[in-house]
Amino acid sequence: MEKAREEERIGFIGIVIEDLTQAGRVNQIISQYQEMITGRIGVPDHERSMAVIGLLIRGDNTQVGMFTGKLGNIPGVQVKSAMTKSKKEGENGQ
Repeated sequence: MEKAREEERIGFIGIVIEDLTQAGRVNQIISQYQEMITGRIGVPDHERSMAVIGLLIRGDNTQVGMFTGKLGNIPGVQVKSAMTKSKKEGENGQ
């Protein structure tokens, strides 16, 4: 029996880089998932030696989880994401 394909959803990933020495690693991971990214904004804060990156994405829960998990495992990097509800969730009024 074939496993059902997960539903693609639209979402946002917010990344705060508190240790700028990790920026290269962050960008390397972002490049690995570039096919999911539909928009990107990056804002450096030179006074505080940190940066914020916002990504608009399309993908299923598994893809997004792998992406954010890799980013979140980098020391000095904070990651939060938000996704649209699935059609099943919306149909049930949740």
